[in-house]
Amino acid sequence: MSKSLIIIPTYNEIDNVENIIRAALSQNESFEVLIVDDNSPDKTGEEVKKLQEEFKGRLWLLERQGKLGLGTAYIAGFKYALERDYDLIFEMDADFSHNPEDLNRLRVACEEKGADLAIGSRYTRGGNIKNWSTDRILLSYGASIYVRMLSWMPVKDPTAGFICYKREVLEKLDLDKIQLVGYAFQIEMKFAVYQNAFRIVEVPITFIDRQLGTSKMDTSIFKEAILGVLKMRWRGWVGYYN
Repeated sequence: MSKSLIIIPTYNEIDNVENIIRAALSQNESFEVLIVDDNSPDKTGEEVKKLQEEFKGRLWLLERQGKLGLGTAYIAGFKYALERDYDLIFEMDADFSHNPEDLNRLRVACEEKGADLAIGSRYTRGGNIKNWSTDRILLSYGASIYVRMLSWMPVKDPTAGFICYKREVLEKLDLDKIQLVGYAFQIEMKFAVYQNAFRIVEVPITFIDRQLGTSKMDTSIFKEAILGVLKMRWRGWVGYYN
């Protein structure tokens, strides 16, 4: 079975971090977890250090000096994984909006069904969202349509953040070329994968809004997505990602 690393960025996730670590590691004995913590004032990193003794050899911590953005956290995690012998690399939120029980479904898509990139998708057939307002669903779904129209990607949930990559995908991409650092990072990564002709598969999931802690969403995230996707599309035309 493929050795797998689940990358979970954190910033002030003290209410969730222990439970998400336990839940993720319980899904499969081949799974390991890397927490990328941006110097959380609530001592999330300290809580992870306490758990490392219990999960020796399966739980890792990468501490950064401040809040540097979701995209840079994942890039740091990807580089960590590529420096080691992981075959599958996952992205996952700390707040249980992504169900840990779906990790194996993403793993199977890559390990057994030929996907190079498996996306936990809210908007493919069978996907769903719980506990979001109608306005928020419309905004998110509208953003996905906007991205699909501009990028021509055959991906129904391009902003999704529950992902499994085969190692070969991340080895092929020049991670230093990824420029979007907020939630639009998710769009740019999928676009770079698409530009390099890897096989992308969407796996339906039910996304559940966080119960504990505070959302990191703000208006700057949407501004980056709108303008960033335009720049991304232009870079794609000139072969930037190949």
